Amino acid sequence: MNPRFNWLRSPRLLGLSGLISIAFLSGAFYLQFFENEAPCPLCILQRYAYILIALFALTGASVRQRRLNLALHGFTLIATIGGIVAAARQIWVLKHPFFSCGFDIFRPIVDNLPLAWILPSAFTASRLCEVPYAPILGLSLPTWSLIGYLSIFALVSVSLISSCKLGSAAKSSL
Repeated sequence: MNPRFNWLRSPRLLGLSGLISIAFLSGAFYLQFFENEAPCPLCILQRYAYILIALFALTGASVRQRRLNLALHGFTLIATIGGIVAAARQIWVLKHPFFSCGFDIFRPIVDNLPLAWILPSAFTASRLCEVPYAPILGLSLPTWSLIGYLSIFALVSVSLISSCKLGSAAKSSL
């Protein structure tokens, strides 16, 4: 592999993806606990996606077994797609304020997920999705979250492609 493109190495990009996920999750907790911005059901689903991304990406960054590493790339991408869907749905709900996020439908599901039992103050929905949060630098919170997910998706995709190329280059050199 060309040393100029060494930054494309799979562990670094996966690790960066995990750190981005932790940063967004930390921001959500800061807004909730220090700025009193209660989460809605779609916010909680995005938190779960960020946790899964961090878990899969950081594990994938530390694993050297090729098949397990590729599987963790896939799990990270699946969790990222789930986050993209939740963030996009919340943006849509905010653009159509007369349409509910399905609070009555999502809330029992979200409030019965495992972390809601372990850390109810951080993983229990207590706000309607159509109530907007104060924008940050002119963008809504779900828009920032979507940017985070799309960034992670791009990083993990590049990492996966570089991992596959490295694997095929190793096989062809045998």
